[in-house]
Amino acid sequence: MDRTRPLSLLLAGALAVGGLAALSPAARAADTELARNGGFEAGLDGWNCTAGSGAVVTSPVHSGTKALQATPAGSDHAKCSQTITVKPNSAYTLSGWVRGSYVHLGVTGTGTTDVSTWTQSAPDWQRLATTFTTGAHTTSVTLYTHGWYGTPAYQADDLSLHGPGGDPAQVPAAPTGLAAGSPTSTSVPLTWPAVAGATSYKVYQGGAPLAATTGTSYTATGLTPGTAYSFQVSAVNGAGESAKSAAVTATTTSGGGGGAGLPARALVGYLHASFANGSGYTRMADVPDSWDVINLAFGEPTSVTSGDIRFRLCPVTECPNVESEADFKAAIKAKQAAGKKVLISIGGQNGQVQLATTAARDAFVASVSKIIDEYGLDGLDIDFEGHSLSLRTGDTDFRNPTSPVVVHLIQAVKTLKARYGAKFVLTMAPETFFVQLGYQFYGSGPWGGQDPRAGAYLPVIHALRDDLTLLHVQDYNSGPIMGLDNQYHSMGGADFHIAMTDMLLTGFPVAGNAERFFPGLRPDQVAIGLPASTQAGNGHTTPAEVNKALDCLTKNLNCGTYRTHGTWSSLRGLMTWSVNWDRFNGWEFSRNFDAYFGQSAAGRS
Repeated sequence: MDRTRPLSLLLAGALAVGGLAALSPAARAADTELARNGGFEAGLDGWNCTAGSGAVVTSPVHSGTKALQATPAGSDHAKCSQTITVKPNSAYTLSGWVRGSYVHLGVTGTGTTDVSTWTQSAPDWQRLATTFTTGAHTTSVTLYTHGWYGTPAYQADDLSLHGPGGDPAQVPAAPTGLAAGSPTSTSVPLTWPAVAGATSYKVYQGGAPLAATTGTSYTATGLTPGTAYSFQVSAVNGAGESAKSAAVTATTTSGGGGGAGLPARALVGYLHASFANGSGYTRMADVPDSWDVINLAFGEPTSVTSGDIRFRLCPVTECPNVESEADFKAAIKAKQAAGKKVLISIGGQNGQVQLATTAARDAFVASVSKIIDEYGLDGLDIDFEGHSLSLRTGDTDFRNPTSPVVVHLIQAVKTLKARYGAKFVLTMAPETFFVQLGYQFYGSGPWGGQDPRAGAYLPVIHALRDDLTLLHVQDYNSGPIMGLDNQYHSMGGADFHIAMTDMLLTGFPVAGNAERFFPGLRPDQVAIGLPASTQAGNGHTTPAEVNKALDCLTKNLNCGTYRTHGTWSSLRGLMTWSVNWDRFNGWEFSRNFDAYFGQSAAGRS
């Protein structure tokens, strides 16, 4: 929250061309075409493309009537691959025709040296070719083609792997050891051991096909809280699909975050309790009944790495009309008696908090508890901004974070939730850079060079999703963000809020990796964050545009060009920075909220 990108990728490519091995007449006689459907005349049959990036087109084509077109998006470079049975100690030629920029053709799993070839620019069809020799124990290889990050779609056609065919593939055995991890309220993680000879796996839910994956894990998402589900998995290769595994049953949690006593439609606002910020000081007793959650801004650390959080009312020199401590505490109790929730918000623009050590973690728990107890508060709002959260190099899986500042924050919040129980209200107000940007970039990236803060809130949200009452991402002070339609969206209008909220409710592959899918949140856990006035922050949205966004997300009306992945009538509501700026602006934001939902602040349902 305001009190007063370029991401770089290192592009590297290597043209690996081996000498054409001399083949005996007998070996030459055994050579054959091994690539299946290399001309894509049968669609994508035999091919797997990452993140749904591949499609078959009828123009342009190199020969026949069809060709592959694959589109890089975010950090996914549109890789399409096929696994092929080969013979050990044998020579092969890989070739194909491509169009586009930075198009690669290669092979992995050779048992010797994996090879690739690429073209920087092919405005028309260009042939790529390379050779390799398999190792002494190699029985299969994977050929692939892909583009590059930030480039347009590329085309490929007549892909070929020529050489001696391997022994016919056998249908793999059924997987054993399928296990379900710890469910959330809407998701169940599944894992299983690899099956010899399998090139991919199919996941079944209740006996019906659910998904296909090349890895040995999958997270089923979009599930109903407090519900039992049955899962199975089968193994697949070129010879066919195995029998299904034994079923495993898992029950989703009931959603511990719940509404924590909130009305079905909630209005959340930050109250400048410790500073004025040009909008003027607003006494707690003067906050209108429209506000259901009041976040006290801010609790700040004694130093960036101390974890020791302090809160004090605005000094009289800055806020001449500030109430006494006794009156402030009495007003909090009065709000709570009227059904309102009052939280301490930690961080903000100036309050950088890095829990880099266990000592800082423990100091955070102790000091935040002291504030909550002293003022009789209902919970905690996490508003970490700037450099509070970042991912260290190699921390690439949001489901299993290793960065200390992330791990310690998760542990600290879980400790606080356990201390105060089910009624503890937990909210978060990250910026889009730390959440939705994770669709494209996560941390420093697989090769380094990216901003390590990109997507850094995702592991925190995911680990605490069952304790989370509300997530209200700041849809302001943001650069353009790519939505699930792979288009960039800019703040200030309904479109931005629709696209950004749709991502939270639908879920998305993190950094384009379909096997690392961030599951969507429940709609009752999500509110849209906006500035209350043009003075409050960049990206102010007029009431008319706010209402369009609400129409689209809750009623599937007035959606514009963006198409959501669902309709969420139970979307919790709106958050704004801030109560003070809304008062400065004649209460336009809160009055529009009350008018839109057509109910009094005392009895929304």
